[in-house]
Amino acid sequence: MVTSLARPSRRKKGRERRDPDATRRALLEAGARLFPEKGFDGVSVEDLATRAGINKALISYHFGGKRGLYVAVLESAFVEMAERLRTVEDGAPDAREGLHLFLRAFEDMTRGRPDFPALFLREAVSTGIHPAVLPHLLSIMRVTRRLAERGHREGLFRRVDPVLFHFALVGALGFFFATEPARRRAAPHVPFKQPTAQAFIHHLEEMTVRGLAPEASSETKKKSKKRKGARS
Repeated sequence: MVTSLARPSRRKKGRERRDPDATRRALLEAGARLFPEKGFDGVSVEDLATRAGINKALISYHFGGKRGLYVAVLESAFVEMAERLRTVEDGAPDAREGLHLFLRAFEDMTRGRPDFPALFLREAVSTGIHPAVLPHLLSIMRVTRRLAERGHREGLFRRVDPVLFHFALVGALGFFFATEPARRRAAPHVPFKQPTAQAFIHHLEEMTVRGLAPEASSETKKKSKKRKGARS
């Protein structure tokens, strides 16, 4: 019996030595599930190793420790988000479709990585933006800047501050998806129907387009007032 138990352990160690990429992926997945739920301090090295199914010493070997793994989880999420947004930006025929695809990309990202919004908000509130994450965050902000500028060129938006445009979109998206688990828990106790992600995305898109629509010219305003006066 002792011999039969020892053999799987040796095979497991062999797999760890032969497939370091699989070990890294398992640790990243474990961190992506545990850190958003419990926070950095609430997750132990033992928790991560057990979730990943590996020897805890490999956390230090691959990431230099728990903090290194935490940063790697954050960075991988932002890399993926930035790549998704650049892809949809390249494929958008106009600014209106670009806005739609931007919002949907964020939703799709959170479906594949539900840890992403909560993990980022927790990190931003507790310690600020980690330097490893900053280049990817700036890449995302450049996408929203170009979307705001394109919308202005195409007559979809009036001229807006691109930084405020970024925070309005990403802030709303991040808060909505980060609080989704809390809304599910509260659903039996609140007197209204919980909004779906699709309904929220549609609302945010319409609110952005209508709220940032170009202002009418002075000549158009004069004509509108004359028409109203004639009707009265």
